[in-house]
Amino acid sequence: MLLLDTHALVWLATDLTQLSSRVKLALREHSDRLYISSISALEIGLLHNRKRIELKGNPETFIETALRQHGLQEISVHHEIAWASTQLERIHPDPFDRILVATAKLYGMKLVTKDRIIPTYPGVETIW
Repeated sequence: MLLLDTHALVWLATDLTQLSSRVKLALREHSDRLYISSISALEIGLLHNRKRIELKGNPETFIETALRQHGLQEISVHHEIAWASTQLERIHPDPFDRILVATAKLYGMKLVTKDRIIPTYPGVETIW
């Protein structure tokens, strides 16, 4: 099972050249077990509002289309994930990334991310 970081989701849906060969292979091998966190919708919306990412259409349509076209499943940020993110070591200051780390740990998933801090968390396997 693979959990996509927000940037991996955006690049999967918009620009495959941004993904590494290793990531592309993993996405093909796990095509029926690809997940995103609902927190990515919030992050994409905020990035779009700040004009830090450009999307075709609005963020809601972008996410719905990506889910459907790539067979992605969504994991909601429930209280166990939220709580677990507050119990992580203070390695990463970004709350979005902390939620992704907590989600990956709770579900035993590999996290697809280019982030350089996330792999330093104990018990989290990343792919890039």
